[in-house]
Amino acid sequence: MKKVISVLLAFTLVGVMAFAQGQKGHAKKNGNKNDWREKVRAEQVAFITSELDLTEAEAQAFWPVYNEVQAKRREAFKASADAFKALQEGADGENAAALLDAYLSSKKAGEAFEADAVKSYKKVLPVNKVAKLILAEEKFRHQQIGKLGKGQGGPQGPGRPGGRGGNKPAPVPEA
Repeated sequence: MKKVISVLLAFTLVGVMAFAQGQKGHAKKNGNKNDWREKVRAEQVAFITSELDLTEAEAQAFWPVYNEVQAKRREAFKASADAFKALQEGADGENAAALLDAYLSSKKAGEAFEADAVKSYKKVLPVNKVAKLILAEEKFRHQQIGKLGKGQGGPQGPGRPGGRGGNKPAPVPEA
């Protein structure tokens, strides 16, 4: 019964988030990409809810914290990606040492962030469920990588040029 309530709560939360996103209006060129992201987030919420077997009270306390951590995690990842891109572009330049230091600092900040995230989760969940959360996130990530490898789509969808779907060779033109 608790599991059913948790799953229903998770789907309600996802529905509210999706509705709010839909109200903002997306540009047509980003529509497919944003739809894909929302679909993956909905799958993630359902997966984590199922894996953690959250009670209703735990779910109400956990999801706001989780969503905040996810937003900060995206920011930390973007900072690290930006530092990596700068390093790529300037690796042969005079300021390569500074770019390398900036990149390594961003990686350390990301690691520190993960430790802080676990502390935040421990404030709202028992430690065994925090451990299950870490395992569930990794399991979900591997599941998504497997889907991409099998050609089940991504932002561009399966089989489209530039998409991550499948490892199909390009058709050979007939002579």
